[in-house]
Amino acid sequence: MKLENHQTETAAARSEAPTIMRRSRIREGRPFPLGATWDGLGVNFALFSANATKVELCLFDPSGEREIERIELPEYTDEVWHGYLPDARPGTTYGYRVHGPYEPTQGHRFNHNKLLLDPYAKQIVGRVEWNPALFGYQMESGDDLTFDERDSAPFMMKCRVIDPAFTWGKDRRLLTAWEKTVIYETHVRGFTKRHPGLPEELRGTYAGLVAKETLDYLQSLGVTAVELLPVHTFVDDSYLTEKGLSNYWGYSTIGFFAPARRYASNADFAFAEFKEMVAHLHEAEIEVILDVVYNHTAEGNELGPTLSFKGIDNASYYRLAPDRRYYINDTGTGNTVNLSNSRVLQMVTDSLRYWAQEMHVDGFRFDLATILGREPHGFDEDGRFLDACRQDPVLSQVKLIAEPWDCGPGGYQVGRFSPGWAEWNDRYRDTVRAYWKGEEGKLPDLASRFTASADLFNKRGRKPWASVNFITAHDGFTLNDLVSYDEKHNEANGEDNRDGHSHNLSSNYGVEGPTDDPDIQALRFRQMRNMLATLLLSRGTPMLLAGDEFARTQNGNNNAYCQDNEISWVDWEGIGEDQRNLAEFVQKLLAIRRSLPMLRRGRFLTGSYDEELGVKDVTWLTPAGDEMTPEHWTEPHAHCMGVLLDGRAQETGIRRVGSDSTLLLILNSYHDVVSFKLPEAAGGRRWVRLLDTNDEKNNQLPNFEFDHEYEVTGHSLLLFILEPTRTRGQHTDAERSYKHVVQAFESATISPVVFPTKAEAWSVEDALNQTGSGR
Repeated sequence: MKLENHQTETAAARSEAPTIMRRSRIREGRPFPLGATWDGLGVNFALFSANATKVELCLFDPSGEREIERIELPEYTDEVWHGYLPDARPGTTYGYRVHGPYEPTQGHRFNHNKLLLDPYAKQIVGRVEWNPALFGYQMESGDDLTFDERDSAPFMMKCRVIDPAFTWGKDRRLLTAWEKTVIYETHVRGFTKRHPGLPEELRGTYAGLVAKETLDYLQSLGVTAVELLPVHTFVDDSYLTEKGLSNYWGYSTIGFFAPARRYASNADFAFAEFKEMVAHLHEAEIEVILDVVYNHTAEGNELGPTLSFKGIDNASYYRLAPDRRYYINDTGTGNTVNLSNSRVLQMVTDSLRYWAQEMHVDGFRFDLATILGREPHGFDEDGRFLDACRQDPVLSQVKLIAEPWDCGPGGYQVGRFSPGWAEWNDRYRDTVRAYWKGEEGKLPDLASRFTASADLFNKRGRKPWASVNFITAHDGFTLNDLVSYDEKHNEANGEDNRDGHSHNLSSNYGVEGPTDDPDIQALRFRQMRNMLATLLLSRGTPMLLAGDEFARTQNGNNNAYCQDNEISWVDWEGIGEDQRNLAEFVQKLLAIRRSLPMLRRGRFLTGSYDEELGVKDVTWLTPAGDEMTPEHWTEPHAHCMGVLLDGRAQETGIRRVGSDSTLLLILNSYHDVVSFKLPEAAGGRRWVRLLDTNDEKNNQLPNFEFDHEYEVTGHSLLLFILEPTRTRGQHTDAERSYKHVVQAFESATISPVVFPTKAEAWSVEDALNQTGSGR
């Protein structure tokens, strides 16, 4: 590792210990709450360390450049060092120096020459300037058993005390039912950095995300939640900065309570601007889910820097190997947070409650969540962290989503998390990609994934929403690139295209990358419509990647973690007619999903005949209109099937006939036309076509009689709704649902997608007032 030595004369002067020790009126204070807490009169400081021998609170001038005082915390209670400063106020800039043994072979890496961040800091200012002084050992030697005496303070971020007061008004968590949830995964900076409707100062910020045009777009599209890539304070890794790159995704956390200042239009008020963002998203009926990284920190392995946890109590915060000099690396990033330690577990749950209660966040997606459920004996679905969330009165009521894998032993745990958790379902992703690519023998697996993967999730009372279905996410190809590239193209990452997954289940359909060939373009857009329709018509919780709805591209880069530039940023001005049509198709799909309860019922489909009700909830059909037999399922060359969803099926646990609309889907991944006989369905007169992915605009709603031989275009998906048999007197729910859907599409009552337009000549103050961020 090469780091420039920035210890200039000025920096050296800043790093000297203060010569005048102005003793504040330090009091004992309390060991709780942990962190720096302003009570209206002074500030209580409390820091957990089981193995330290002394803790010094270091106070800095407002710029964070000059250390003005060191104060030894006077009390040690239940492994917490604490003290109270009656003359401290919000805005006080501080850090810690923690004394103790430097014995790496015993797991201890204390070095009081290193300024450390408070794990509970609510605001972190400045940035890390990579320098050898940041390392607890003599970095130039490459030997972590050496001891480094250089002061790291001039190159370190600092903590700042905040006043948490904020007027939320009537804001509250929305508590959107899981069955109605549609997640939109996006990046705070990347979503609006190229937004033509915002002044430059607001682009890529929390405030920009809730500007009127941004909210109008999200509302018109019809999503119910945004899932934001990490917003906890994180570090740009030195190996990236040396290459002129940055940690764009943010999976290198160093502050679990502090929102990243880099996403604030006014960095000094990032925490308030974040709250404003949440409040305005809630006003728009959109929930906020945070992608959180509690499995590792930015400090790396034994050769990494000492920024916080490593210097506070390395042996407590990290899982260590039997040779305690080294770290267990189940994350692939150098270290693994030790949630088997009760105080570390407390820190994580305190952090989650802080974001849920103080910041009004609605849910969390946990990066590499298997680690959070791993105990020394391995993954345990009743492990400490999972049990802590399940019993917690706050955390058990927010949305909890696991990324159920890591690179450790037994790391793949899809379907094995506790009741109350949802999980990213990569089996869904891979199956849908493979099916539409045309791979053989995929019908059985597709049927399972389409019906919420009951083989994985239908246990312990879990519901279909536990399967978070996705085809693309931030990690991997965008949907456009999935149908435009056979191979990844990650050269811009500076790793000779060795990084990123190579098994993408993608196809370029004849030409690698962009093309002017109209036939290839038409097929690519149809395939995108096929996968989007499959996603949004499946049982389970759908997740869209931002920009997929209008064919955003990353030029074949499937690992853009370090690309804080046009590769990753959403291109709002590059949206042409085809892209607009695709977005309106997604909007129509979401409207259909909202209008037809049969698509989002909270019950798994079984396909078994209910003799009491005389109904089968789902019937799988061959192109001849017959029910599929075991022989049909094992036919390797079969690429086309129908899915009949009977609206009369049982809706809830109460034994009664349902009254939803009956639906028919036809999926054809074969490259050529397949003739499909439309089946007869009880309680109806004929079929009305709502969608055909071969019809770009779907402006017509043609109807078809039973037994009609429909010529299904190659690579296409169809959705029909059963026109109910008319009844005299009061209309049934099925009739009302049918009438509502058909009238909506016939009269074009669905408002068009609101795309951004170029900004007028307004000031930043105007824009802040527009978002409400100036209130």
